[in-house]
Amino acid sequence: MNKNNKIYVAGHRGLVGSAIVKNLESKGYTNIITRTHKELDLINQKAVEEFFEKEKPEYVILAAAKVGGIVANNTYRADFIYENLQIQNNVIHQSYVHKVKKLLFLGSTCIYPKEAPQPMSEDSLLTSPLEYTNEPYAIAKIAGIKMCESYNIQYGTNFISVMPTNLYGPNDNFDLEKSHVLPALIRKIHLGKCLEENNWEAIKEDLNKNPIEGINGSNSENKILEKLNSYGIEVVVSSELQVEKENTTSNRLPTTHNKQSKIAIEIWGSGNPRREFLYSEDMADACVFLLKNIDFKDILNTECLTHTAKNEVRNTQINIGTGKDISIKELAELIKNIIGFKGELYFNTEKPDGTMKKLTDVSKLNSLGWKYKMDLESGIKEMYKWYLQ
Repeated sequence: MNKNNKIYVAGHRGLVGSAIVKNLESKGYTNIITRTHKELDLINQKAVEEFFEKEKPEYVILAAAKVGGIVANNTYRADFIYENLQIQNNVIHQSYVHKVKKLLFLGSTCIYPKEAPQPMSEDSLLTSPLEYTNEPYAIAKIAGIKMCESYNIQYGTNFISVMPTNLYGPNDNFDLEKSHVLPALIRKIHLGKCLEENNWEAIKEDLNKNPIEGINGSNSENKILEKLNSYGIEVVVSSELQVEKENTTSNRLPTTHNKQSKIAIEIWGSGNPRREFLYSEDMADACVFLLKNIDFKDILNTECLTHTAKNEVRNTQINIGTGKDISIKELAELIKNIIGFKGELYFNTEKPDGTMKKLTDVSKLNSLGWKYKMDLESGIKEMYKWYLQ
Protein backbone atom coordinates (compact mmCIF):
# COMPACT_ATOMS: atom_id res chain seq x y z
CA MET A 1 0.00 0.00 0.00
CA ASN A 2 1.50 3.32 -1.13
CA LYS A 3 1.18 6.65 0.64
CA ASN A 4 -0.78 8.10 -2.28
CA ASN A 5 -3.26 5.21 -2.66
CA LYS A 6 -6.87 6.38 -2.43
CA ILE A 7 -8.31 5.15 0.88
CA TYR A 8 -12.00 5.51 1.72
CA VAL A 9 -12.79 5.53 5.45
CA ALA A 10 -16.53 5.02 5.97
CA GLY A 11 -17.61 6.31 9.38
CA HIS A 12 -14.75 8.80 9.78
CA ARG A 13 -16.52 10.82 12.47
CA GLY A 14 -17.06 7.91 14.82
CA LEU A 15 -14.95 6.57 17.66
CA VAL A 16 -12.87 4.21 15.49
CA GLY A 17 -13.13 5.95 12.13
CA SER A 18 -11.76 9.24 13.45
CA ALA A 19 -8.86 7.40 15.09
CA ILE A 20 -8.14 5.53 11.83
CA VAL A 21 -7.99 8.77 9.83
CA LYS A 22 -5.65 10.25 12.47
CA ASN A 23 -3.42 7.16 12.34
CA LEU A 24 -3.26 7.13 8.53
CA GLU A 25 -2.38 10.84 8.42
CA SER A 26 0.33 10.37 11.05
CA LYS A 27 1.90 7.69 8.83
CA GLY A 28 1.96 9.98 5.80
CA TYR A 29 -1.08 8.81 3.83
CA THR A 30 -2.34 11.80 1.88
CA ASN A 31 -5.21 10.53 -0.28
CA ILE A 32 -7.89 9.78 2.31
CA ILE A 33 -11.49 10.31 1.25
CA THR A 34 -14.43 10.64 3.62
CA ARG A 35 -18.10 11.52 3.48
CA THR A 36 -20.53 12.61 6.18
CA HIS A 37 -23.91 10.90 6.46
CA LYS A 38 -25.49 14.00 4.93
CA GLU A 39 -23.13 13.79 1.95
CA LEU A 40 -23.51 10.03 1.46
CA ASP A 41 -26.24 7.84 2.96
CA LEU A 42 -24.68 4.38 2.98
CA ILE A 43 -28.14 2.80 3.28
CA ASN A 44 -28.97 4.20 -0.18
CA GLN A 45 -27.81 1.60 -2.72
CA LYS A 46 -27.86 3.99 -5.69
CA ALA A 47 -25.93 6.69 -3.83
CA VAL A 48 -23.21 4.23 -2.79
CA GLU A 49 -22.94 2.90 -6.35
CA GLU A 50 -22.53 6.44 -7.72
CA PHE A 51 -19.94 7.29 -5.07
CA PHE A 52 -17.77 4.27 -5.92
CA GLU A 53 -18.13 4.93 -9.65
CA LYS A 54 -16.96 8.53 -9.20
CA GLU A 55 -14.23 8.14 -6.56
CA LYS A 56 -12.91 4.64 -7.35
CA PRO A 57 -11.19 4.04 -3.98
CA GLU A 58 -8.36 1.51 -3.93
CA TYR A 59 -8.72 0.61 -0.25
CA VAL A 60 -11.85 0.70 1.92
CA ILE A 61 -12.22 0.68 5.70
CA LEU A 62 -15.84 0.04 6.66
CA ALA A 63 -16.13 1.52 10.16
CA ALA A 64 -19.61 2.95 9.61
CA ALA A 65 -22.42 1.25 11.53
CA LYS A 66 -25.46 1.87 13.67
CA VAL A 67 -24.19 1.23 17.21
CA GLY A 68 -25.37 1.66 20.78
CA GLY A 69 -25.53 0.19 24.26
CA ILE A 70 -27.76 -2.56 25.64
CA VAL A 71 -30.86 -0.37 25.98
CA ALA A 72 -30.62 0.98 22.43
CA ASN A 73 -29.90 -2.46 20.94
CA ASN A 74 -32.85 -4.04 22.71
CA THR A 75 -35.24 -1.15 21.97
CA TYR A 76 -34.45 -0.49 18.30
CA ARG A 77 -33.93 -4.09 17.18
CA ALA A 78 -35.35 -3.64 13.66
CA ASP A 79 -33.27 -0.51 13.04
CA PHE A 80 -30.06 -2.22 14.13
CA ILE A 81 -30.42 -5.23 11.86
CA TYR A 82 -31.83 -3.37 8.84
CA GLU A 83 -29.46 -0.41 8.77
CA ASN A 84 -26.32 -2.45 9.40
CA LEU A 85 -27.20 -5.03 6.76
CA GLN A 86 -27.90 -2.30 4.22
CA ILE A 87 -24.64 -0.46 4.92
CA GLN A 88 -22.59 -3.66 4.69
CA ASN A 89 -24.31 -4.99 1.58
CA ASN A 90 -23.87 -1.73 -0.30
CA VAL A 91 -20.24 -1.02 0.58
CA ILE A 92 -18.95 -4.60 0.34
CA HIS A 93 -20.68 -5.28 -2.98
CA GLN A 94 -19.54 -2.02 -4.58
CA SER A 95 -16.00 -2.72 -3.37
CA TYR A 96 -16.16 -5.95 -5.38
CA VAL A 97 -17.74 -4.32 -8.43
CA HIS A 98 -15.14 -1.56 -8.54
CA LYS A 99 -12.19 -3.90 -7.87
CA VAL A 100 -11.07 -2.46 -4.53
CA LYS A 101 -7.64 -3.90 -3.66
CA LYS A 102 -8.49 -4.55 -0.02
CA LEU A 103 -11.45 -3.95 2.29
CA LEU A 104 -11.42 -4.01 6.08
CA PHE A 105 -14.82 -4.74 7.64
CA LEU A 106 -15.25 -3.81 11.32
CA GLY A 107 -17.61 -5.91 13.39
CA SER A 108 -17.90 -6.61 17.12
CA THR A 109 -17.19 -9.41 19.55
CA CYS A 110 -20.93 -9.53 20.32
CA ILE A 111 -21.01 -11.96 17.36
CA TYR A 112 -19.89 -14.69 19.75
CA PRO A 113 -22.36 -16.85 21.72
CA LYS A 114 -23.52 -15.75 25.15
CA GLU A 115 -22.01 -18.87 26.70
CA ALA A 116 -18.87 -18.98 24.55
CA PRO A 117 -15.82 -20.48 26.29
CA GLN A 118 -13.49 -17.80 27.67
CA PRO A 119 -11.38 -16.33 26.25
CA MET A 120 -13.49 -16.26 23.09
CA SER A 121 -11.66 -17.60 20.07
CA GLU A 122 -12.73 -17.07 16.48
CA ASP A 123 -13.73 -20.75 16.40
CA SER A 124 -16.64 -20.15 18.78
CA LEU A 125 -18.66 -18.32 16.12
CA LEU A 126 -22.12 -19.87 15.54
CA THR A 127 -21.63 -22.63 18.11
CA SER A 128 -24.56 -21.69 20.42
CA PRO A 129 -27.19 -18.92 20.99
CA LEU A 130 -26.27 -15.25 21.06
CA GLU A 131 -26.95 -12.73 23.85
CA TYR A 132 -30.61 -11.82 23.25
CA THR A 133 -30.39 -8.06 23.87
CA ASN A 134 -28.09 -7.35 20.92
CA GLU A 135 -28.93 -10.37 18.76
CA PRO A 136 -30.12 -8.37 15.69
CA TYR A 137 -26.93 -6.29 15.62
CA ALA A 138 -24.79 -9.40 16.09
CA ILE A 139 -26.56 -11.24 13.27
CA ALA A 140 -25.97 -8.28 10.95
CA LYS A 141 -22.25 -8.35 11.78
CA ILE A 142 -22.07 -12.13 11.30
CA ALA A 143 -23.66 -11.62 7.88
CA GLY A 144 -20.91 -9.11 7.10
CA ILE A 145 -18.21 -11.65 7.98
CA LYS A 146 -19.85 -14.30 5.81
CA MET A 147 -20.26 -11.82 2.97
CA CYS A 148 -16.54 -11.01 3.05
CA GLU A 149 -15.61 -14.70 3.22
CA SER A 150 -18.01 -15.60 0.40
CA TYR A 151 -16.82 -12.86 -1.93
CA ASN A 152 -13.23 -13.87 -1.24
CA ILE A 153 -13.98 -17.52 -2.05
CA GLN A 154 -16.18 -16.91 -5.11
CA TYR A 155 -14.60 -13.79 -6.61
CA GLY A 156 -11.04 -13.78 -5.25
CA THR A 157 -11.44 -10.49 -3.42
CA ASN A 158 -9.23 -9.44 -0.52
CA PHE A 159 -11.76 -8.58 2.17
CA ILE A 160 -10.78 -8.94 5.85
CA SER A 161 -13.11 -8.91 8.87
CA VAL A 162 -11.93 -7.67 12.26
CA MET A 163 -13.85 -8.01 15.52
CA PRO A 164 -12.86 -5.45 18.16
CA THR A 165 -13.60 -5.92 21.82
CA ASN A 166 -15.21 -3.06 23.82
CA LEU A 167 -13.69 0.17 22.55
CA TYR A 168 -13.27 3.53 24.27
CA GLY A 169 -11.50 6.80 23.58
CA PRO A 170 -11.88 10.31 22.11
CA ASN A 171 -15.10 10.87 20.12
CA ASP A 172 -16.93 8.20 22.13
CA ASN A 173 -20.68 8.49 22.73
CA PHE A 174 -21.50 9.92 26.18
CA ASP A 175 -25.29 9.86 25.76
CA LEU A 176 -26.44 8.23 29.02
CA GLU A 177 -29.35 6.52 27.26
CA LYS A 178 -27.33 5.01 24.42
CA SER A 179 -23.67 4.88 25.43
CA HIS A 180 -21.61 1.88 26.43
CA VAL A 181 -20.59 1.20 30.01
CA LEU A 182 -17.19 2.94 30.17
CA PRO A 183 -18.16 6.37 28.74
CA ALA A 184 -21.40 6.24 30.74
CA LEU A 185 -19.43 5.68 33.96
CA ILE A 186 -17.04 8.52 33.13
CA ARG A 187 -19.88 10.97 32.56
CA LYS A 188 -21.96 9.87 35.57
CA ILE A 189 -19.00 10.01 37.93
CA HIS A 190 -17.89 13.36 36.47
CA LEU A 191 -21.36 14.83 37.06
CA GLY A 192 -21.34 13.30 40.54
CA LYS A 193 -18.08 15.09 41.31
CA CYS A 194 -19.54 18.37 40.04
CA LEU A 195 -22.54 17.95 42.35
CA GLU A 196 -20.20 17.07 45.19
CA GLU A 197 -18.36 20.35 44.65
CA ASN A 198 -21.59 22.26 44.04
CA ASN A 199 -20.13 23.24 40.66
CA TRP A 200 -23.27 24.17 38.77
CA GLU A 201 -21.32 25.99 36.09
CA ALA A 202 -19.62 22.72 35.09
CA ILE A 203 -22.90 20.77 35.27
CA LYS A 204 -24.67 23.23 32.98
CA GLU A 205 -21.73 23.30 30.59
CA ASP A 206 -21.84 19.49 30.40
CA LEU A 207 -25.60 19.46 29.72
CA ASN A 208 -25.31 22.17 27.08
CA LYS A 209 -22.80 20.00 25.19
CA ASN A 210 -24.76 16.77 25.73
CA PRO A 211 -28.40 17.32 26.81
CA ILE A 212 -30.12 14.44 28.60
CA GLU A 213 -33.59 13.83 27.16
CA GLY A 214 -33.97 17.52 26.33
CA ILE A 215 -32.64 18.75 29.67
CA ASN A 216 -29.78 21.23 29.23
CA GLY A 217 -28.04 23.96 31.19
CA SER A 218 -30.92 26.40 30.78
CA ASN A 219 -33.26 24.27 32.89
CA SER A 220 -33.74 24.90 36.61
CA GLU A 221 -31.43 23.20 39.07
CA ASN A 222 -34.37 21.21 40.40
CA LYS A 223 -35.25 19.94 36.91
CA ILE A 224 -31.62 19.04 36.31
CA LEU A 225 -31.42 17.15 39.61
CA GLU A 226 -34.57 15.21 38.79
CA LYS A 227 -33.14 14.13 35.46
CA LEU A 228 -29.74 13.22 36.91
CA ASN A 229 -31.50 11.25 39.63
CA SER A 230 -33.41 9.26 36.98
CA TYR A 231 -30.04 8.17 35.57
CA GLY A 232 -28.61 7.14 38.93
CA ILE A 233 -26.71 10.33 39.79
CA GLU A 234 -28.28 11.02 43.14
CA VAL A 235 -28.15 13.46 46.02
CA VAL A 236 -28.84 11.11 48.92
CA VAL A 237 -30.44 12.93 51.84
CA SER A 238 -29.76 11.91 55.45
CA SER A 239 -32.70 10.60 57.50
CA GLU A 240 -32.86 13.82 59.51
CA LEU A 241 -32.99 16.00 56.40
CA GLN A 242 -35.43 13.61 54.74
CA VAL A 243 -37.93 14.06 57.60
CA GLU A 244 -37.60 17.83 57.26
CA LYS A 245 -38.13 17.57 53.49
CA GLU A 246 -41.24 15.42 53.90
CA ASN A 247 -42.73 17.98 56.31
CA THR A 248 -42.46 20.81 53.80
CA THR A 249 -44.81 21.58 50.94
CA SER A 250 -41.92 21.87 48.52
CA ASN A 251 -40.60 18.86 46.63
CA ARG A 252 -37.43 20.69 45.74
CA LEU A 253 -34.38 18.46 45.91
CA PRO A 254 -31.26 19.71 47.68
CA THR A 255 -28.96 21.52 45.27
CA THR A 256 -25.86 21.59 47.45
CA HIS A 257 -23.62 18.94 48.91
CA ASN A 258 -23.43 19.42 52.67
CA LYS A 259 -22.99 17.44 55.85
CA GLN A 260 -26.56 16.18 55.60
CA SER A 261 -26.33 14.86 52.05
CA LYS A 262 -23.97 12.84 49.91
CA ILE A 263 -23.65 12.00 46.23
CA ALA A 264 -24.17 8.42 45.09
CA ILE A 265 -23.80 6.85 41.65
CA GLU A 266 -25.99 3.89 40.75
CA ILE A 267 -24.44 1.15 38.61
CA TRP A 268 -26.57 -1.64 37.18
CA GLY A 269 -25.94 -5.18 38.37
CA SER A 270 -23.59 -6.67 40.93
CA GLY A 271 -20.38 -5.22 39.50
CA ASN A 272 -19.00 -8.74 39.11
CA PRO A 273 -19.17 -9.14 35.30
CA ARG A 274 -15.77 -8.85 33.66
CA ARG A 275 -15.11 -6.97 30.44
CA GLU A 276 -12.15 -6.25 28.16
CA PHE A 277 -11.46 -2.72 26.88
CA LEU A 278 -9.28 -1.50 24.01
CA TYR A 279 -8.29 2.11 23.39
CA SER A 280 -9.65 3.39 20.08
CA GLU A 281 -6.24 4.58 18.87
CA ASP A 282 -4.84 1.10 19.43
CA MET A 283 -7.77 -0.28 17.42
CA ALA A 284 -6.95 2.18 14.64
CA ASP A 285 -3.30 1.14 14.69
CA ALA A 286 -4.29 -2.53 14.40
CA CYS A 287 -6.55 -1.73 11.43
CA VAL A 288 -3.84 0.19 9.58
CA PHE A 289 -1.33 -2.58 10.33
CA LEU A 290 -3.65 -5.21 8.84
CA LEU A 291 -4.49 -3.02 5.86
CA LYS A 292 -0.79 -2.56 5.07
CA ASN A 293 0.60 -5.98 5.88
CA ILE A 294 -2.01 -8.75 5.87
CA ASP A 295 -3.98 -10.28 3.00
CA PHE A 296 -6.80 -12.82 3.16
CA LYS A 297 -4.40 -15.56 2.04
CA ASP A 298 -2.23 -14.84 5.09
CA ILE A 299 -5.21 -15.50 7.36
CA LEU A 300 -5.87 -18.79 5.58
CA ASN A 301 -2.26 -19.79 6.24
CA THR A 302 -2.23 -18.94 9.95
CA GLU A 303 -2.11 -21.85 12.37
CA CYS A 304 -4.97 -20.29 14.34
CA LEU A 305 -7.48 -20.80 11.52
CA THR A 306 -9.79 -23.79 11.78
CA HIS A 307 -10.65 -25.75 8.65
CA THR A 308 -13.58 -27.86 9.83
CA ALA A 309 -13.58 -30.03 6.75
CA LYS A 310 -11.82 -30.29 3.42
CA ASN A 311 -12.57 -27.27 1.21
CA GLU A 312 -14.44 -25.51 4.03
CA VAL A 313 -13.24 -22.07 5.09
CA ARG A 314 -14.68 -20.69 8.33
CA ASN A 315 -13.84 -18.30 11.15
CA THR A 316 -11.53 -16.08 9.11
CA GLN A 317 -12.38 -13.01 11.20
CA ILE A 318 -9.66 -11.59 13.46
CA ASN A 319 -10.30 -10.65 17.10
CA ILE A 320 -8.76 -7.34 18.15
CA GLY A 321 -8.30 -6.76 21.85
CA THR A 322 -5.89 -6.81 24.76
CA GLY A 323 -6.55 -10.29 26.13
CA LYS A 324 -7.00 -8.72 29.59
CA ASP A 325 -10.24 -8.06 31.49
CA ILE A 326 -11.49 -6.15 34.53
CA SER A 327 -14.66 -6.36 36.62
CA ILE A 328 -17.23 -3.57 36.28
CA LYS A 329 -16.73 -2.83 39.99
CA GLU A 330 -12.96 -2.49 39.53
CA LEU A 331 -13.53 -0.32 36.46
CA ALA A 332 -15.90 1.99 38.35
CA GLU A 333 -13.43 2.35 41.22
CA LEU A 334 -10.62 3.10 38.76
CA ILE A 335 -12.67 5.83 37.06
CA LYS A 336 -13.73 7.20 40.45
CA ASN A 337 -10.08 7.57 41.49
CA ILE A 338 -9.00 9.13 38.19
CA ILE A 339 -11.80 11.72 38.31
CA GLY A 340 -11.39 12.36 42.03
CA PHE A 341 -14.98 11.61 43.07
CA LYS A 342 -15.37 11.10 46.83
CA GLY A 343 -18.98 9.96 46.92
CA GLU A 344 -20.42 6.46 46.86
CA LEU A 345 -20.81 3.89 44.13
CA TYR A 346 -23.65 1.47 44.68
CA PHE A 347 -24.58 -1.55 42.64
CA ASN A 348 -28.25 -2.16 41.95
CA THR A 349 -28.51 -5.96 41.98
CA GLU A 350 -32.15 -5.77 40.89
CA LYS A 351 -30.83 -4.78 37.46
CA PRO A 352 -29.36 -7.45 35.14
CA ASP A 353 -25.67 -8.30 35.01
CA GLY A 354 -25.61 -9.54 31.43
CA THR A 355 -22.92 -11.99 30.40
CA MET A 356 -20.57 -12.56 33.32
CA LYS A 357 -17.34 -12.63 31.34
CA LYS A 358 -16.36 -11.46 27.85
CA LEU A 359 -12.70 -11.75 26.94
CA THR A 360 -11.20 -12.24 23.49
CA ASP A 361 -8.56 -14.72 22.48
CA VAL A 362 -6.12 -12.52 20.54
CA SER A 363 -3.60 -15.24 19.66
CA LYS A 364 -4.42 -15.04 15.92
CA LEU A 365 -3.82 -11.28 15.90
CA ASN A 366 -0.60 -11.65 17.88
CA SER A 367 0.63 -14.34 15.49
CA LEU A 368 0.11 -11.90 12.62
CA GLY A 369 2.44 -9.42 14.36
CA TRP A 370 0.35 -6.85 16.30
CA LYS A 371 -0.18 -6.20 20.05
CA TYR A 372 -1.88 -3.37 21.95
CA LYS A 373 0.10 -0.51 23.56
CA MET A 374 -2.22 1.61 25.76
CA ASP A 375 -2.98 0.27 29.25
CA LEU A 376 -6.50 0.87 30.61
CA GLU A 377 -5.66 3.44 33.30
CA SER A 378 -3.64 5.60 30.91
CA GLY A 379 -6.35 5.31 28.28
CA ILE A 380 -9.10 6.44 30.66
CA LYS A 381 -6.98 9.42 31.74
CA GLU A 382 -6.56 10.44 28.08
CA MET A 383 -10.25 9.96 27.40
CA TYR A 384 -11.32 12.03 30.42
CA LYS A 385 -8.89 14.78 29.43
CA TRP A 386 -10.52 14.84 25.97
CA TYR A 387 -14.02 14.85 27.50
CA LEU A 388 -13.23 17.96 29.54
CA GLN A 389 -12.11 19.94 26.48
